[in-house]
Amino acid sequence: MPNDPLPADPQDLPTDPDDRIEFVADKRGGISMRVLIGLIVLLIVVNFAALFLVAPVDTGHPEADCAYPACFVDGTLHFPRPHEVWVAGDAEPATGLMTFQVSLTDSLFTMLVITAIVLLVLIAVTRRNAAVPGFFQNFSEWAYESMSGWGVGMGGSKAARYLPLFVAFFVLILAFNWSGLLPGMGILPWTRAPTSDLNVTIGLALFAFGYFQFQGFRHLGVGGYMSKFFPFYEFKNGVGAGLIALFVGFVELILEFVKPITLSMRLFGNIFGGEVALGVVMGLTAGFLIPVALFGLEIILTFVQALIFSTLTLMFILAAVESHHHEEGHAGEEAMDALEGTAHRSPAST
Repeated sequence: MPNDPLPADPQDLPTDPDDRIEFVADKRGGISMRVLIGLIVLLIVVNFAALFLVAPVDTGHPEADCAYPACFVDGTLHFPRPHEVWVAGDAEPATGLMTFQVSLTDSLFTMLVITAIVLLVLIAVTRRNAAVPGFFQNFSEWAYESMSGWGVGMGGSKAARYLPLFVAFFVLILAFNWSGLLPGMGILPWTRAPTSDLNVTIGLALFAFGYFQFQGFRHLGVGGYMSKFFPFYEFKNGVGAGLIALFVGFVELILEFVKPITLSMRLFGNIFGGEVALGVVMGLTAGFLIPVALFGLEIILTFVQALIFSTLTLMFILAAVESHHHEEGHAGEEAMDALEGTAHRSPAST
């Protein structure tokens, strides 16, 4: 109506003092990029200081001086085979890349310590939700909301119920990956980045594999889930359609067992390869700009690998609980229709 008063300018509206105080507190408790960059720079400086405080040691001759450059490179590397700190029954330690004996390795010990630290930190941060959140509460809420948005964006609304597992995988693997960048990790006794050990990555992949297989049987039942790999019902559309559907199902069955292999090998290869590259460059060019740039690149790489592992696990879970009866159940029939259409067009083209 023309006689209605114009809306007031938002800046002229009265502001509740409590709202103003809450806004200021939120602003103070927000995440500062300067703080994050400062922490990264501090971590890099500490790593350079560790070269002198925790100097490389010639493992073959510990009493001798560490000669540059060969000893500096060898002394900063931790080769793929894990080192046993305890073996059941005082048996001889295994010599292979993968171990099946009951033992406590340096990577397993480090994994248990990091897992306990992550759990304590998460419990301390989420134990009390303040009305005016501080820095750590703001950061934890922002991180979880960001990961939830990523998971739902990738998997849709059905991914919401699996977000806690997705975030847990990401946080733990990221902590395992970043532990390899800490000063002295792999040099000090009983320490090693867990994900640089193939046994740990295989264990994570097998747990993920078992979980999405369990969810597949749980949602679709034994018959419904197995029909994704053995679609005998396609024979009602003809022998040819049934044989093609069985071939497609057999390929999917093989790919199902390839999933844990790709998950474990990708994570292990990237983390261990990054440690080798960083160790060689740090040993040869300590104090120059190249190690700093490579260190920053390794931080990003380890973050991406944690995101890839957790995202693929989420996608595999959603694929396992999705019924293929309507989507892929007619694969043989569609293939036969395509073949028949090609046969009908061939005489016309000639």
